[in-house]
Amino acid sequence: MDNYTDRLLPLSYPAIRPPMIKNEQFLPPPVAEHGFSALIKAICYDKSEEGNKSKTYKESIILFDCGTSENGVVHNADILGINFNSINSIILSHGHFDHFIGLSNILKRIDKPIRIICHPDAFLRRWIIFSNGKDKAKMPFLDKEELQRQGVIITAKKDPSMVSEDNIEEYQYLLNNNTNTSIAKLLITGQIPRNTPYERGFPLQYKEDLNNGNLIPDPLVNDDQAIVANIRKKGLVIISGCAHAGIINTINYAKLLTGINKIFAIVGGFHLTGGGIYEEAIEPTIKELKKMDPRYLIPCHCTGWIATSRIIQELPEKFLQPTTCTTFTFDSTI
Repeated sequence: MDNYTDRLLPLSYPAIRPPMIKNEQFLPPPVAEHGFSALIKAICYDKSEEGNKSKTYKESIILFDCGTSENGVVHNADILGINFNSINSIILSHGHFDHFIGLSNILKRIDKPIRIICHPDAFLRRWIIFSNGKDKAKMPFLDKEELQRQGVIITAKKDPSMVSEDNIEEYQYLLNNNTNTSIAKLLITGQIPRNTPYERGFPLQYKEDLNNGNLIPDPLVNDDQAIVANIRKKGLVIISGCAHAGIINTINYAKLLTGINKIFAIVGGFHLTGGGIYEEAIEPTIKELKKMDPRYLIPCHCTGWIATSRIIQELPEKFLQPTTCTTFTFDSTI
C-alpha cells in the first residue's frame, strides 16, 4: 500500500507491477491511500547448494504496517492473491493510524495465532495540536487490550531484535557473520537514536497523560522503527514506514547494528513533506544519500512530491517509481 497508483507502468526489474487481467477479464484496480503497508518475504538459500536448481531454502514472511483504511490492504492483497495465513508476524513501524487502521480486517483473514511486534509507545494516545495553537485533533490509537482479547500475541520492545519464521530473538551482531546463513532473518531496529540536526521528528504531536488528561509534547515519535535485510554480496535493504526518526538516522543506525556500510536499497516513507522543517531537510538528506551511494532509492508514502522530484533530479539512475501493489525483488544472484 502506498499513496500512488499507476496501472500503466511497464515491468522492469526489480519492479514487478500489479496484474491488470485474469482469465481474459480486467481485475479491479488497486487502491492507493495516504498510508503504508508492505509484505516482506525474506528467502535464504543454503550457500553450500549454490548452482543447484532445486536447492533448499528457508523463508520469513512479515507484514510491515497495515494502511490507513479498513479495507485498502485487504482489497489489494486479493488482487495479488495473497493469503494472510502465510504471514509469520506483523510488525508496526510506529503507532500512527495511517499504519494500523487496516489491521482489524487483516486479522479477520488470519485463522491462527499471530504476533504483532512494535515499540511500547505505539499504544500511546496521541493528539495533534496545529501550528496556530488552537486547532487540535485526537488521533485514532492502537488498542492493546482489544488486540489481546482477539488473541493477538503482542511483543512490545524498544531494543533491536531479529525475526525469522515464527520466532523473534534478541538482537545479535550476526547479519555480517557467515554463521546461520540458512536462516532467513530480518532485523527490527527498535528505537532509533537521533543524531542529525535537521531530522526533528513530528513537533505537532502530543501524548495524553492517562492520569490527568493533560497533553504532553511528544515530538520525537520514539516508537519509529525500520526493517533491515542483508542481501548477500549486495548490501543492506532498509525499509521504513514514515522515518519519523529521520531516514538518515535510520540508515546510520542500520549500519551500526549490522556492521555493514554498503547500502543496496532504501524503501519506504522518508517524511519530507509538510512544508517547514520537513522541506528544509530535503537538501541535507539528498546530500547524505549521495555519499551513501545506494543502488536503489524507492521513496514512498510521506516522502512527498517535492522531495521525490529532487531525488529524481539529483539521483535519477537510482530512483525506482513506487506504486501500490508493486513487488520489488532484490536477489543476491542477479
